[in-house]
Amino acid sequence: MSAGKDAADKAFARGAYPHLIDGTRTVDKASALDAIAEALSFPDYFGKNLDALYDCLTDLSWLPAGEHVLIWSGSSVLKDRDPKAYLAVRSVLSDAQRALGPSGDRTDSRRLTVVLPD
Repeated sequence: MSAGKDAADKAFARGAYPHLIDGTRTVDKASALDAIAEALSFPDYFGKNLDALYDCLTDLSWLPAGEHVLIWSGSSVLKDRDPKAYLAVRSVLSDAQRALGPSGDRTDSRRLTVVLPD
């Protein structure tokens, strides 16, 4: 998990909030959604599906203002075990990152950066 720690240290050094996911626990879509929800402290109303994932990722109003860096170390575990689920989750993460990026359509005081260090 040193690649994840390095990414977290870099995020912290630039004033961002790192949120780490242990990819060894993401073995299917449900466990990946749970891990993301846990890492970003999603509210109880999170619906545990891809649409709800996007909605929560592009809100983040329960977190402090600033850049939030979601660091998914070991994402290859899900990629190897369930490639279809991996691609679906990755797609939502990419869409949300784009929406909360500097030129995205969901601009407020929070930004999302997704890092897959390995």
